[in-house]
Amino acid sequence: MLMALMCAFNAIADDEATELNCEVEVNSDKITSGSKDIFNELKQAITDYMNTTKWTNATFGTNEKIYCKLMFTISGWDNSTGAMEGDLQIQSQRPVYNSSYTTAIINFRDTKVKFFYETGQQLVFSEMEMEDNLTAILNFWAYMIIAMDFDTFELNGGDPYYERAAQVVRLAQSSNETGWKAFEDNNNRSAVLSAFTEKQTAPIRQMLYDYHRMGLDQMVVTVDKGRSTITHTLENLGKIYDVAPMSICLTMFKDAKLDELINIYSKANSTEKESVYEMLYQVFPSETTRLDQIKKTSNN
Repeated sequence: MLMALMCAFNAIADDEATELNCEVEVNSDKITSGSKDIFNELKQAITDYMNTTKWTNATFGTNEKIYCKLMFTISGWDNSTGAMEGDLQIQSQRPVYNSSYTTAIINFRDTKVKFFYETGQQLVFSEMEMEDNLTAILNFWAYMIIAMDFDTFELNGGDPYYERAAQVVRLAQSSNETGWKAFEDNNNRSAVLSAFTEKQTAPIRQMLYDYHRMGLDQMVVTVDKGRSTITHTLENLGKIYDVAPMSICLTMFKDAKLDELINIYSKANSTEKESVYEMLYQVFPSETTRLDQIKKTSNN
């Protein structure tokens, strides 16, 4: 515990070197009794925790911090014990090279959120033990945000942070908390980690790099070349679908990128539009209405 407190103190003291620029929202509209002050306190505690903890050994400038957003919706609260439950929407984005455009990396809803929080409670960071379920959830998503962001700049650049996320999962799996168990369901935190670390779904990480660094970042210089790279890397979706059609990484890619892809291909020629439509329809057949927009958009 002493080591954990020292880590927390060092994190607060080293704010300029932290990695995340995290915005936090706590929606308690579904709670109709009791004082709402606790939810404002929770919001501030999470904001401080995410933005002052030193998550990596990397050096970040203030303008290099990763923008992310955590939106908690609290659907249940026992004010006598501090037990809370609900869901958490996680979003992150990164800038596109030499432009004012930012692109979504994560847009995911974690529905297995249960934790205890009481007035005056301090959120304490520890890599070696699970302090509580709330900090475990925050730690996991902080590492996933960082890992996926690093993957977009360097092929497999997120390796160290997927491992740290895996350590969080290993510690949490020994608890009785929901959302951590392997095979509990296809969408929990364990499933998210597996989707980005198991061999059969490894093409998703190649996609993160090719789509962003070799595709979007290059479109500022040469639109057609960058878009061609994105077209090519979308083939990886089919490879994943063939071996793991229920993998959460496919849904995560769709939720983060489908609207962006519609925009990217608005200026493509009809052949490229048709090719991309067929690739995406194979993997996301329930998204016909949205996918049809790719073929309808004008290339004038």
